[in-house]
Amino acid sequence: MPSNWPELSLALALALVAGYVAMSFLGRRIEGWLRALVPDDREHMLVDSPLPVIRGLLFFVAAAIVALPALRLAGYRPFYTRNPEVFTEWLLSAGVRIVFIAIAAYIIIRIGTTATRQLEREMSAGTGLDVIERTKRAQTIGRLLQNSLTVVVAIIAGLTALRELGVDITPALTGAGIAGLAIGFGAQTIVRDVISGFFLILEDQCRVGDVAVVNGQGGLVEEVNLRTIVLRDEEGTVHVFPNGEVKTLANKSKDFSYYVITWGVGYDDDPERVMAAMRDAAASLEADADFKPHILAPFEIYGIDDFQDGQLVLKARIKTVPLKQWQVGRALRGRMAKVFAERNIAPPTGRMIVRIDKDNRA
Repeated sequence: MPSNWPELSLALALALVAGYVAMSFLGRRIEGWLRALVPDDREHMLVDSPLPVIRGLLFFVAAAIVALPALRLAGYRPFYTRNPEVFTEWLLSAGVRIVFIAIAAYIIIRIGTTATRQLEREMSAGTGLDVIERTKRAQTIGRLLQNSLTVVVAIIAGLTALRELGVDITPALTGAGIAGLAIGFGAQTIVRDVISGFFLILEDQCRVGDVAVVNGQGGLVEEVNLRTIVLRDEEGTVHVFPNGEVKTLANKSKDFSYYVITWGVGYDDDPERVMAAMRDAAASLEADADFKPHILAPFEIYGIDDFQDGQLVLKARIKTVPLKQWQVGRALRGRMAKVFAERNIAPPTGRMIVRIDKDNRA
């Protein structure tokens, strides 16, 4: 390792930063010009497809322009500036390999992009109530995989090209390893949150619009990000949970939901009469055009679920589409109350039994 490796590492870092800044600034300008000149129906072919190549060339050219004087200031002189014959030989050997590396990197990135788009289409295919959320989840995962692949391939290709240029990449790898270790220790919580968020999205544990209970706190899911999940409770309070700290997650609106009803019946009353009234109330609700689309299955009555002091407990449930269980449940309770009133069915009232023993002693 050369003695001036810190200066060389700084020069390479400066070149990479300059390349990224030039790529970002000029890339946006060129993209804007192209979109203004090209018709909308041909943007994908003439703008979207060549943009990655244009950005890559901008990055490489800007980095090379900055790298050469920066390396000279750091005390490094490339071998091909000393002898034109050596430069020609290098151009026909290492130069060709650099071009091949750039082409291979581009092909790999394009294949990865095509694969992620196919993954997005497969994940968002089909119809259903959750097709929009499945599409969002597919796009999030696709962008994450595509960006990760692009960064990894670009770094590997860039280091390989620098090696062909005669630059000792050992200092860069050493510096990157030390920086990565420091970042890993300092940002391990963020890394844990991002990894947890990736699997949360990949496994479709919850989506925007679901009602979920996270670590004991319930609410409507407003955001599902790679680092956090955001809930808003019924009072409007926003709760933000880092994904790495989610210990328990209960989704109350995934695929379908149930609304559960319990009703107390006195020991002197007939449970069958009460259950018949409950079925009639549910039948009228299921026939209602406003509620029929929200109900996925007929009303179910379990029967007597518990014996308590002074009453029997009947338990029943109705299956609904997600997020409609409360609306359907309240309407069902209202119809049950009306039917109970018509048939003189009242909840049991508390009663006290007093026993008096007569004292026959004279």
